[in-house]
Amino acid sequence: MPIDATQPYNNQNIFAKILRGEIPSKRVYEDAFAIAFHDINPQAPTHILVIPRGPYVSWDDFSAKASDAEIAGFVRAVATVARAAGLVAPGYRLLANTGLDAHQEVPHLHVHLFAGRKLGPMLARHG
Repeated sequence: MPIDATQPYNNQNIFAKILRGEIPSKRVYEDAFAIAFHDINPQAPTHILVIPRGPYVSWDDFSAKASDAEIAGFVRAVATVARAAGLVAPGYRLLANTGLDAHQEVPHLHVHLFAGRKLGPMLARHG
């Protein structure tokens, strides 16, 4: 169910629990600013989620409240994960949903990294 990204951070969301080690994940990367792990319901042959360690609901929340070091660290983590997975040359897609219309399902900022096949057009065109 999509969430309202303007709501306060809920520390009981699934990604907060993953960060605390309460729920297992297949981690592929972690540093002081972010962790990355395989999505449990992949939408492409490669589907990795990258999340910041801080309590940010959405990209908007993160960009408004995170420190410069957190922002730089998170962006670099996303790129490091893509390079380490060998995705740069064949190509990959980044997606960060924010709010109801974008169908954000977890109230913790996360970036989806999709790869492993031709992904087609970014959005379906509506007449």
